[in-house]
Amino acid sequence: MFTITKDVYFCYGHRLMGHPGKCKHLHGHSVKASITVSASKLNDQGMVCDFADINAIASGYIDQVLDHNLLLHKDDPLVPALEKGGERFILLDEHPTAEFLAQLIFQHVQSQGIQVESVTLWETTSACATYRET
Repeated sequence: MFTITKDVYFCYGHRLMGHPGKCKHLHGHSVKASITVSASKLNDQGMVCDFADINAIASGYIDQVLDHNLLLHKDDPLVPALEKGGERFILLDEHPTAEFLAQLIFQHVQSQGIQVESVTLWETTSACATYRET
């Protein structure tokens, strides 16, 4: 089995409602998403796939949906104030954790025909969450 990994960087803001610690407050992250792709054999070019293809698919989605956006749970009571202020935000069915964001990126890249092995979202330089399907 061959694997390659492409890193994509972006920033977002969020909060985790009901969290017992400081993550319950609005804050932001500058993150790295490591997208690992696998293949049992190499293509005609001797590659799993082109890094540029992974980058185009992942970065397109990330730039449009996640980057420099405020990610909130759909039940967040801040929504009316953000709407009134004309702020950019996206509502999610789940809490905007690193785990859930890794899953979103995985599912998007996979939906574009790339054989994703896993997505690891580095929320800080020392903490990450990985999503892979079994």
